[in-house]
Amino acid sequence: MNFDLSDDAKTLQAAARKFLTARAGTAAARRVMNEGASHDAALWAEVVEQGWPAARVPEAYGGLGLGADEACVLAEEIGRSLAPVPLMSTLAVIEALLLAGSEAQQALWLPKLASGEAIGCIGWSEGDAKSPASMPATTFTAGRLMGAKLPVVDGLVATLAVVTVASADGPAMALVALDGISRAAVETLDLVRPSARFTLDGVAAEPLGSAADWLKLSERLAVLAAWEALGTADAAREMTIAYARDRVAFGQRIGRYQGVKHKLADMYIKAELARAHALHGCWAWEADAPELALAAAAARVASLEALRFTAEESVQLHGGIGFTWEHDCQFYYRRNRLLASLIGSRNHWSDRLVRALERRNTAAA
Repeated sequence: MNFDLSDDAKTLQAAARKFLTARAGTAAARRVMNEGASHDAALWAEVVEQGWPAARVPEAYGGLGLGADEACVLAEEIGRSLAPVPLMSTLAVIEALLLAGSEAQQALWLPKLASGEAIGCIGWSEGDAKSPASMPATTFTAGRLMGAKLPVVDGLVATLAVVTVASADGPAMALVALDGISRAAVETLDLVRPSARFTLDGVAAEPLGSAADWLKLSERLAVLAAWEALGTADAAREMTIAYARDRVAFGQRIGRYQGVKHKLADMYIKAELARAHALHGCWAWEADAPELALAAAAARVASLEALRFTAEESVQLHGGIGFTWEHDCQFYYRRNRLLASLIGSRNHWSDRLVRALERRNTAAA
């Protein structure tokens, strides 16, 4: 059983890293933050031209028909570069349509999402971003939505949303076009990927799959978010290592001090552990394996821990300058806080990990 990425995925990753190194990074993130923009429109147009939104869309709908490997490496490079574009949210909606969409829904929306004509987002939180398994207050009756969703990442620029609604079996999904919907900016810690509040006051929508599909989608999105967190953690660690090699204190570069070395080593160890889980999660997603529930939860928990530790220690190791508005440490810390609530809290996924382990052990007994 080979958990490594495919050769095609590695080639795509190398190309994506080269492109985003030249076009994104902290300079682009700071520009979007200072302008208060919803995203970098010029960069998004180039990302669409690269064909990345089309990665998972089947060829029959104008896409590239690539696998989970390719989606995961794109997520990692978006995380590494802090690219202020709605790619991850769009890929999430594409995954929802692939998993649960009807033929009509797929035929209508997948070509638009692949071409960049439509931009997607996921709305599940209603002010409490802890558990996507909690029953939402939003209702879906006679084709109409009633409720509110906040914060919705990339909700200010999205044209299509998958939102969770109450059902007899738990949270289910509805697909809603966002033309004319009431939305407003919501202040969050991450100023590079702004969020919105959706007021769903009788908005027309369509059912999308079942409650079981939402549960399965959340597992795939947990794997995708794990790869994004890995990329962000790697970039923060590399920035901190470079600083430790240059910064002189008490006549020595601080990277020579044992305490600093230990912190950097811990960053690396946590990231490599998270990468192993993320590779397992990617394989389970691609293979649609029964252990996806376990692999996704483990990848989510490990990646959040790796990013949290790296982002926080990066600020500490940069000293006083790490707390300033002018320094780039803030971007990784802020992204850490966003990803920590993106598809449910660490506690939620820790609980799902424990339950998945219990089911596995019971079956093996």
